Amino acid sequence: MTSIFTRWFKRNFSSPATIVLSMLLLLGFVFILTLGEILAPILWALVIAYLLEWVVTAIEKRGVKRIWAVLGVFIGFITVTLLIVLGLVPLIWKQGSLLVSELPSIGAKAKQAILELPQKYPNVVSSEQVNDILTNVGTELGAIGQGLLSASVSSLVGVASLLIYIVLVPLLVFFFLKDRNLLLGWFGQWLPEERQLAESVWSEVNRQIGNYIRGKVMEIIIVGTVSYITFAIMGLNYALLLGVLVGFSVLIPYVGAALVTIPVLLIGFFQWGFSQPFYILTIAYFIIQILDGNVLVPLLFSEAVSLHPVAIIGAILLFGGLWGFWGVFFAIPLAILVNAVLDAVKGHREGQDESASNEETKTI
Repeated sequence: MTSIFTRWFKRNFSSPATIVLSMLLLLGFVFILTLGEILAPILWALVIAYLLEWVVTAIEKRGVKRIWAVLGVFIGFITVTLLIVLGLVPLIWKQGSLLVSELPSIGAKAKQAILELPQKYPNVVSSEQVNDILTNVGTELGAIGQGLLSASVSSLVGVASLLIYIVLVPLLVFFFLKDRNLLLGWFGQWLPEERQLAESVWSEVNRQIGNYIRGKVMEIIIVGTVSYITFAIMGLNYALLLGVLVGFSVLIPYVGAALVTIPVLLIGFFQWGFSQPFYILTIAYFIIQILDGNVLVPLLFSEAVSLHPVAIIGAILLFGGLWGFWGVFFAIPLAILVNAVLDAVKGHREGQDESASNEETKTI
């Protein structure tokens, strides 16, 4: 067994370039795992600067100096952020607060509907099962209420950190964009010389994640807008809130769509019951999901890496278990990174095998 592992290790991780790549990945993982929470403003600023960099680069290619491109993109970013925070967020908050205030009446309707199940379907549901369901739901709602109370108390402490984010993150974003080449040059001087494989992986990851992020932003906007318009035309309560939820649900493939379906259909049911508007809402919502998965996604992600659904779900479970919400949020980019690393190591190994074969041929 030891000899098998030794041969496998030498074949895949014996070259200096592979060792450097493994070392950088390990250091990055340990850094985020140990210092990620402390340096969260810097990490957030890096992510935002990365998202804005492709816009700056596109403007630079038109002959504009980088400093002016950075200023224009940064001012646009701040303007859009303020419009969202001051214009959209209050409306979403208002609908969310209204929904929370109506939860008791919704809960009463749900309880009444559940209590009527044994009468309507005596051969399927018994009174004991209904009582068990109501007891479990009551326990879960109590736990959720306690969690919300704790969150509201702890949020008072988070106000100071929020102010730090508001001030520091935009400032860091500006300097990351403005001094990008300077910072990369300083960082590069501390890296080992045998980093060709790491640079190859970064180049591929940069291309793939750039395509993925641009596609996801467009998908969020399109799916969210179409959902909101559909819900508003039908007169569904909390149309804006639900439209935003449906839009952001595309960030978590498969899982997000399944989770957001529950509030959409529940609110439709409590508003209309099992009537024609509810059935139309259900059909319209699933048509949006089908068009998103079968038309929009292939169009937007034609240049992005194709990951198998099993790989996507596995990445969501793995990184979500490691880093919670943010692990789920960044599961696909991290899966793209893992895929690029595996492809690079495989290509490097095949190149080494081919070189070794050529050397043996020359010797013979």
